[in-house]
Amino acid sequence: MIDCYKVLGVRKDATAAEIKRAYRQKAKVFHPDITKAKTSEQFRQIVTAYEILSDLRQREIFDDAYTGAFRHTHSVKTEFDYRKWLLEREDYESRAKLIFFDLMHNREDEAVAEFKRMSMEHTDFSLKHWFSREDFMDFGYILAEELTLRGEFYDAFNLLEQIIKMEYSYNYFKLFFPEVMSFTLGILKHNIDGRINSELALDVWERALDLGFSPSDDVFFLSKMADSYKSMGDLRTYNACLEEIARISKRKRERERSVV
Repeated sequence: MIDCYKVLGVRKDATAAEIKRAYRQKAKVFHPDITKAKTSEQFRQIVTAYEILSDLRQREIFDDAYTGAFRHTHSVKTEFDYRKWLLEREDYESRAKLIFFDLMHNREDEAVAEFKRMSMEHTDFSLKHWFSREDFMDFGYILAEELTLRGEFYDAFNLLEQIIKMEYSYNYFKLFFPEVMSFTLGILKHNIDGRINSELALDVWERALDLGFSPSDDVFFLSKMADSYKSMGDLRTYNACLEEIARISKRKRERERSVV
């Protein structure tokens, strides 16, 4: 039996977020598409370890079989309480680090609440200023997932937009980038219209056009924009959206004919 914790390089009390991040980092190194190997025993072990540790029931069974009666409610006691130290400070860096600390230590509700508070009370507050690009992209994506679960779709999109633009210039997520794009597209198609106010929705549709989605997706965004402008009585911009839809559709037909 493999030691799942050792394979992923995490502690036995690692949180779900820590396990997910460790899996992504390992997979980016050992995935067969990266190593150019037909098979990879190490990659298979990484996948197996992640499947076990990311499932609460399987993780409990593994712990009972491999490590005895270890329970994840256990936490290492230290004399220095880092979270308390962060809580006592109101500077942006400390609050940003508190958000990600809580996110990685099973305090997702606290992390989301603090992120919302800081964003509302301080318009110049930004998480990415206080972390490495890699940490921001990893933790920011996890925070976006938690925001989405709580119906905070606009805030989730704001984070995902930053991550997507970073990926285009930095290529950090690599094989996992399609997952990021798919998750973002799901929000755009199913959780914006009717879920946030019309002005914010229009803002989201316009920004989505710059994120490199498919022409069909861009047509979807433009159609939503056209509907919004029409309801606002802005027929000039409404017609401009329809004209752009027509241009995209024409280019798509021309490409399809050239392939045939």
